[in-house]
Amino acid sequence: MNFKEQLSGYPILEMVAKAAAELDVEAYVIGGFVRDLILKRNSKDIDIVSIGSGIELAELVASQLGPDVFVSIYKSFGTAQIRQGDLEIEFVGARKESYRADSRKPAVEDGTLADDQNRRDFTINAMGISLKKESFGELIDPFDGVKDLKKKIIRTPLGPEITFSDDPLRMMRAIRFASQLNFDIEADTFDAIVKMKDRISIVSAERISDELNKIILSKTPSYGFKLLFHSGLLAIIFPEMIELQGVENIEGKGHKDNFYHTLQVLDNVSHTTDDLWLRWAAILHDIAKPATKKFDKKIGWSFHNHEEVGARMVPVIFRRMKLPLNEKMRFVKKLVRLHLRPIVLSKEDITDSAMRRLLVEAGEDIEALMKLCRADITSKNPEKVKKYISNFDLVEQKLKDLEERDKLRNFQPVITGEMIMQTFGLKPAKEVGIIKEIIREAILEGTIPNEYEAAFAFMVEEGKKMGFSVQ
Repeated sequence: MNFKEQLSGYPILEMVAKAAAELDVEAYVIGGFVRDLILKRNSKDIDIVSIGSGIELAELVASQLGPDVFVSIYKSFGTAQIRQGDLEIEFVGARKESYRADSRKPAVEDGTLADDQNRRDFTINAMGISLKKESFGELIDPFDGVKDLKKKIIRTPLGPEITFSDDPLRMMRAIRFASQLNFDIEADTFDAIVKMKDRISIVSAERISDELNKIILSKTPSYGFKLLFHSGLLAIIFPEMIELQGVENIEGKGHKDNFYHTLQVLDNVSHTTDDLWLRWAAILHDIAKPATKKFDKKIGWSFHNHEEVGARMVPVIFRRMKLPLNEKMRFVKKLVRLHLRPIVLSKEDITDSAMRRLLVEAGEDIEALMKLCRADITSKNPEKVKKYISNFDLVEQKLKDLEERDKLRNFQPVITGEMIMQTFGLKPAKEVGIIKEIIREAILEGTIPNEYEAAFAFMVEEGKKMGFSVQ
């Protein structure tokens, strides 16, 4: 197979070919770019392997692109990187690697193209395309990667035990590619993951979470999670999620399997958003159900307060997984804490007070919260789902009307603590906080609008009740 015509859409590759010829080295495009070219998927990452110094080749290409092109050099890895437009091109010299059993840091030495392809993770990522003048565009596919692409199979180029022992993160990558591409993992390869799952413990939490996030962002992330579950990897990297699995029955009463329910919610929300952190909220929304599960002979199973307990678990899980502890974590924590509120409102008579409170607590994240709550409707009874969706429509319309009227997002009462102290001649004291809270509650209850004149008059009356007079 020859891809000369397809490569013509990437002028940078012609420049790499000319620079390689000038240095009298062989150069090849290899890996994911070749895979995606065959699959007709867009790819912005191009990996170049040279039989010689990858850094030297990168520097020559950059100099020919112009003085404004910067080369990022990583001498310890023997790699270099340049950017051109939205393309990221990485250069490396062909190499062969050997690993110790207790380390992911390989001993590296110069090698041939075959050595470099042997060390690749999967057959579909081991294909190369020649950039040599006499064979420009020719495919080099020693492990039948094209055949595996057609069969939609993830398979290692060498024995899977060798591939996974060398780099245990490849077990996660196998599942990630299967989830992203909707491929199967070849039986021997999957069996090796099951057998070698414990070796994932030597991989850093950051790298594991990076692969997990890519699984979460795939079109149908439940597929990747089921592979993680059945391989045994999920129990090691995310034990809290494993706890959700299973159904307990007492006196003929059982609860739903919260693991598979969570996966359904994750898929549902993934149909409406590519937001990674909203998808994380779907994963964690019921994470505290095992910790709060109780059985009562009259009412059956309950998970009282699981939303509050779950919210407290979010930073613990994020910290262990080395996920960000900034506003992204706080967003997930907020949605986990609030995820039952719209569902409760959809089942009851909707009061303006309850809706105002939800708007104030959710703030700018109200749309994300409603997406999560809609995704949380997973009943197998279509009539029940239809009723819930209809009620949700009413809730959302009511929220929209209230927001337009009361402007409650990022709500702050118009009367501040400083105004209260100045009006009554008070110093900082608990009474100031009491009056401020009374005003806040009155606004949320709809007793007064969140407008200065009405709120000021209300404050004066409440101050009088407490024995204060306007100064």
